[in-house]
Amino acid sequence: MYLTAVQVIGGNITVVRGGTAVLPCTLTDTEELLSQISWQRRTRGKPRTDNFFTILPISGPQYLNGLDGRFKYIGSMAGRDGSLQLSNVTLLDEGIYSCIFTLFPSGNHQTDIPLNLLVVPVTSVKDDRPFLGSDEVSLATCTAAGSRPPADVKWLTGSLKERLNTTTSSTQHDDGTATTVSTLFGIPTIKINRHQVNCVVTTPALPEADVLPFTLQVYFPPMEVNIRERSKDSFECLSEANPNASVTWTRSGPWPLSAVKAEGSVLTLLSLSSDLNGLYQCEATNLHGTKKGHLYVHVTSGTCTACWVLFGLLLVFIPFCAAAWWYFFKFKKSQRYQL
Repeated sequence: MYLTAVQVIGGNITVVRGGTAVLPCTLTDTEELLSQISWQRRTRGKPRTDNFFTILPISGPQYLNGLDGRFKYIGSMAGRDGSLQLSNVTLLDEGIYSCIFTLFPSGNHQTDIPLNLLVVPVTSVKDDRPFLGSDEVSLATCTAAGSRPPADVKWLTGSLKERLNTTTSSTQHDDGTATTVSTLFGIPTIKINRHQVNCVVTTPALPEADVLPFTLQVYFPPMEVNIRERSKDSFECLSEANPNASVTWTRSGPWPLSAVKAEGSVLTLLSLSSDLNGLYQCEATNLHGTKKGHLYVHVTSGTCTACWVLFGLLLVFIPFCAAAWWYFFKFKKSQRYQL
């Protein structure tokens, strides 16, 4: 009868999918004859006990029940080391690996080595394309797909913290992975338009947090059109819009081809002549609408003596002046009658 304190030392191994795992297995505290090292597994891909690898003193390592070249023997019989290396690990490889030393005369001694898989998620941020409004809607959605374990997904919103809310949910898949979705909600106003926020994804499968910067977009048609004078002979049509508006210049009469150049939002007077005289219109347009502004040009003696920007404002100002004149006249007349 042999009383031994034989130990087979293994470990608990965790690896990221696609990586390389070392399944450690060493024998200690015995001088008995080692006749064989065997490996068994019970995994997602092989749910029943599967004898898949053996190492013999003379013939060396051998595959059983089919060749799987991802396994490589990295130990030594002389060193009583049965360790295996498994490359390109998949979810189907996750499970329990049993390393068995066969000794004479005491028989088999084994240890079980759990192999755990981590899966790096596929991360993305989607613009939910909110339109300018006064009701709370979804602004953007951040997704960490196919993670194991489920990823933690959060939003960092900086100065907009009090204006925005989030909801987060996780869905478990049959292969053991999960998809986590976090949606950012808020009232789509111009104040939050083009502010940067960050979606932060953390998981044990990543060495550090995955930070996805995102610029909030609130979509709206062109707002009020402004025409500003860039120089004495150049004007620019400006209007806030999202997406940015395209600008088209037109004129009430024939276009003086040799005297005026319209390039995008800029109108340039190439030569100051009376041919330029007239009302010019700039039209700012995007997918959501159109806004117009006007410029009146009047040239005398080679000089632009009168260029009125935003001619439309004059149409507002003239009735205002007429009303003021009427009120002043009526007030004076009333005073005369009182005398």
